[in-house]
Amino acid sequence: MKSTTQLPLSIYTEANPNPLSLKFVFNRMLVPDGVTFDFPDAASTAQAPLAQNLFQEFGFVQRVFMMNNFITITKDDTTDWHEVAGEVKSFLKTYFETEKPLFSVQMMKDYESAFQQGQTTDSEVVKKIKGILDEYVRPAVESDGGAIVFHSYDEGVVKVSLQGACSGCPSSMITLKAGIENLLKRMLPDEVQEVVAEEV
Repeated sequence: MKSTTQLPLSIYTEANPNPLSLKFVFNRMLVPDGVTFDFPDAASTAQAPLAQNLFQEFGFVQRVFMMNNFITITKDDTTDWHEVAGEVKSFLKTYFETEKPLFSVQMMKDYESAFQQGQTTDSEVVKKIKGILDEYVRPAVESDGGAIVFHSYDEGVVKVSLQGACSGCPSSMITLKAGIENLLKRMLPDEVQEVVAEEV
């Protein structure tokens, strides 16, 4: 990120199947590829200055999700995106151009520690499940401004967390059951019986 030839920052918006969410896409990576940061409420943003500012600045913000080169913001059901999207985009542009931090140093240390620990403790089944989710599910879900992240596996039941635009989206449960559950049951018939969403 210290390159002197980096392009000027640009941001554009993309709609997704969740009408309450809007995806703000940047022309640069914000967080490492495949890493997700989900803030379901203002109380969860103590270590995340950008998310904290979004909740404080805009009363309609209900959830902030960050991944790769985009931020998905979920609003309340009374605000119209057409009226506020430009204001949010302008706020984000100024925030990044003044090089303010996304996360505290402590949050990044905690994340790296948890990630390394998870890598070493995964069972073979969990590695297979994560591999399938990464290869077959992640790209489509990312394009809709969200993520479905592996949570746990126990006695045939896979739990996943719905993040970003997927959280509260009317079509996300159809995707979960008709798409992800069928895929995992077909590819791992002896190991997977059901896929459920972990409540966040």
